[in-house]
Amino acid sequence: MIIGLGHVAYKVKDLDESLEFYCGKLGLKEAFRLNHENGELMLVYLKVVEGQFIELFHGGIDKGKDEDERIGFKHLCLHVDDIFATLEELRKRGLEIKGQPMMGADGNYQYWIEDPDGNRIELMQIMPGSLQDKAKEL
Repeated sequence: MIIGLGHVAYKVKDLDESLEFYCGKLGLKEAFRLNHENGELMLVYLKVVEGQFIELFHGGIDKGKDEDERIGFKHLCLHVDDIFATLEELRKRGLEIKGQPMMGADGNYQYWIEDPDGNRIELMQIMPGSLQDKAKEL
C-alpha cells in the first residue's frame, strides 16, 4: 500500500528561474534530468529529503491554457511498496482499474488514477537501480 509521498510535479514557465529558486534559494539539490526520446529535456528532479522530490517540467505557458502547457500543479506521486498488490487492493475497494502498470522512463513502475476532481495521482513503485533509487546517495 501507500508508503510515502514520492514527489509533487509542477509545470514551470522559466526552468532557470525555478532552479535558482528551488536550488539557489531553498537549497535543494538537482538529483537528475530526464530527456524525451529525441534528446529534448523532459523534466528535472530535485531532492527535498530522502525519497522525496519535486519534479519540474519546463515549457509552461499560462495557467489558463491546455493542461500539458499550463504552469502550476501537475500531479501528486505516492510511493507504493508493491504496485500490483496495491492496484488489486484499490480494485477491491471499488476503484476502477484499467490496464496494467507501465515502466516509466526513470525505471520505475507507475500507474495513474484521478481523484473526484480530476487531479492526477501517480502511484509509483521504486525499483532497484532506478534513477530515484540512485538519488538516495545525494
